[in-house]
Amino acid sequence: MSMRRLEEHFGEWVLKYRWPVIIVSLILVFLAASGMKNLAMSTNYRVFFNADNPQLRAFDALENTYTKNDNVMFVLTPKSGKVFSRDALEAVAVLTKKAWQMPYSIRVDSISNFQYSEARGDDLIVRDLYKNAQKLSDAQMKKIQKIALAEPLLAGRLISPDSKVTAVNVTIQLPGKSEMTEVPKVVTAARKMADEIRSAYPQMEVRLTGMIMMNNAFSESAMGDMKSLVPLSFLLMMVFLAILLRDFQRGLPAFLVIMSALAGIGALISMGSLAMPVMAALLLLGFVLLLWSFPATMSTLLVIILSIIAAMGIGGLLGFPITPPSASAPTIILTVAIANSVHILITLLFEMHHGKDKRTAINESLRINLQPVFLASITTVIGFLSMNFSAVPPFRQLGNFVAFGVVISFILSISFLPALMSLLPIKVRAVEEGKDTLMIRLGDFVVRRRNHLLYGMTALVIILVMFIPRNQLNDVFVHYFNDSVPFRVDSDYTTSHLTGLYTADYSLPAGESGGINNPAYLREVEAFAQWWRKQPETMHVNSFTDIMKRLNKNMHGDDPAWYRLPDKRDLAAQYLLLYEMSLPYGLDLNNQISVDKSETRLTVLLKTLSSNQVLALDKRAHAWLEKNTHIIKNAIGSGPTLMFAHIGQRNIKQMLIGTTVALIMISMILIFALRSIKIGLVSMLPNLVPAAMGFGLWGLLVGEVGLALSIVTGMTLGIVVDDTIHFLSKYLRARRESGLSSEDAVRYAFSHVARAMITTSVVLVVGFIVLAFSSFKLNSGMGMLTAIVIVFALMADLFLLPPLLMKLEGKKA
Repeated sequence: MSMRRLEEHFGEWVLKYRWPVIIVSLILVFLAASGMKNLAMSTNYRVFFNADNPQLRAFDALENTYTKNDNVMFVLTPKSGKVFSRDALEAVAVLTKKAWQMPYSIRVDSISNFQYSEARGDDLIVRDLYKNAQKLSDAQMKKIQKIALAEPLLAGRLISPDSKVTAVNVTIQLPGKSEMTEVPKVVTAARKMADEIRSAYPQMEVRLTGMIMMNNAFSESAMGDMKSLVPLSFLLMMVFLAILLRDFQRGLPAFLVIMSALAGIGALISMGSLAMPVMAALLLLGFVLLLWSFPATMSTLLVIILSIIAAMGIGGLLGFPITPPSASAPTIILTVAIANSVHILITLLFEMHHGKDKRTAINESLRINLQPVFLASITTVIGFLSMNFSAVPPFRQLGNFVAFGVVISFILSISFLPALMSLLPIKVRAVEEGKDTLMIRLGDFVVRRRNHLLYGMTALVIILVMFIPRNQLNDVFVHYFNDSVPFRVDSDYTTSHLTGLYTADYSLPAGESGGINNPAYLREVEAFAQWWRKQPETMHVNSFTDIMKRLNKNMHGDDPAWYRLPDKRDLAAQYLLLYEMSLPYGLDLNNQISVDKSETRLTVLLKTLSSNQVLALDKRAHAWLEKNTHIIKNAIGSGPTLMFAHIGQRNIKQMLIGTTVALIMISMILIFALRSIKIGLVSMLPNLVPAAMGFGLWGLLVGEVGLALSIVTGMTLGIVVDDTIHFLSKYLRARRESGLSSEDAVRYAFSHVARAMITTSVVLVVGFIVLAFSSFKLNSGMGMLTAIVIVFALMADLFLLPPLLMKLEGKKA
């Protein structure tokens, strides 16, 4: 009874205090929006992992033992196709020298400064592979080429086997004090350096890849989406909304005059020479013109803008960073928050079309929609909050951003929106009561063909569900970016022509301080390196044993027969000490051996692989270690490649729990709110079916489910339940208040809510399809699959739920 009183009097209260409602709403929104100053773009791929992620912890331990893994790689391709020419070798040497000046660089490796060792009498000579490239003779260049291609540390890593491509690798150690500025600073310097080399050596192509460039690609993709996709979403949704709401009712001449005035205002602003007060006044005038011309559309736009800035501000106050996934939050808030306003506005306009004055229509709209809009918002919030079960922090933050936005849009839709609409001139054309509208005809069709629709939809569901097993959990993290992102293009080129970006790092313990000189340990490391070299997925293996074999050969007069591991521990220790003392600053062995010489690092560069292939390969490596080593114990593979490979499977398992919890909570809410266990349980069918149908179609067309798609079920569960709630609320209102039969109640629901359901679904689909144009694949895949699920949800609510209700409840009033 209290709920009914609230529904009947809430609209009157909003209209009575409309000015205080508008003012207080704006004050609260701008207080929340103050947190936006705390929002910062994250430029580190590590944000995708929890602090307790086992692969991340192993990687942190490895980087604490050796040098950091972050790098910028300059990939150089002479247009002549010959790296071993004087100009090309000079370009490599010049870039190598310049690269030491890059911000936070701690090491530079290239063929020019490779520390080549050779014997001269009883002395061990360690020197750069070459100097003064322009003065090299043809014989010297051939010798340099022969050495480089035979050296395991260079071939397949810094020089291609065909001598057509080379690289300069710069190791970067970021201070970690200002994530927003450090990575962009390095990238800016790298791009400037690449441009300088291109200018000085026009015959040289320069590409950039490496972990620093990948970090930067994450942030640039996020910023690009926010600059392009958010405005596009706003534009498309406002156009669709204005058309679907039939908002402009002032005739073609008035429309042309208003559009001309807006074009004039836009032209004046674009000149850029106006004073700020004048520009602000013109913007305000343009908005007022739009608000007067399209009151429903622009009021909805205002609600959405306020919801977005308040939600992002709250996230900023809580310390959430902006990451590529969370950068899509404004677009998703814009998409899902629009539904509340649409339902209230369509009922308002419907009542005015049928002769009621604006004040009465607002009251009636709030009376009819208060409960379903509240339930729809709560269930949507639960769906997005289920993303907190995700193993990926950016997806948790995305879910929370959107949940904040939905709550705020609900509050504004039932208070600020009707208060604002009461002040605006709304002009509608009256229609005859009982006129046979499109929605009434659609309702009649569903009632008349209910058996055909029930069996047809059931068959469609079964057919699509059969294709779900075709989906495989697979991710290729370099392919998170599409071909419009330079990092993706340059990385693909590097993998095809030189070396792999994918890495697997192993810290191989010797069990004691100084143990890396133990010949038995060295033999195990060498055997492991050789095993990796035989794997078809491997492009390069960097092993400490290659240095020891070269030193053993050097200390035996460079006799090739001695290119093998030392047989005695003391000899190995002496060779290593002598070599380390000969190395220049910055080119020591700290990137390969620990300070106490108790473990060494083995780095494998791989072809671009899917997550399943990476996990299978790592499993084979661990099986080999367990079977073939006795000294090396507990060597765990680590690195970004393995981290991303593991996170997908972990995320799916945790999201299954989250989706189950959300499903139980939503079911309980619906049973309680609809006051019917039967209707509450039946309502879940059209809410579970769309996700199953969507994944079935995805299995048929694509067949791969990546990291982002694992959150779609939980996310869409909260979205698709909205239309079900609105349909059932109208259906039950007709059954309980008017005593209609199930058939007539279905007709009533179609005439009162079907247009709003179609409108919100079209807007939702448009909004999520916009995300499909993101350069970041996690967002584009999520957007496309979500749009597919929403289409199936609308089909289920219009063509499966009504026949199901009529089947279960019969014709009895």
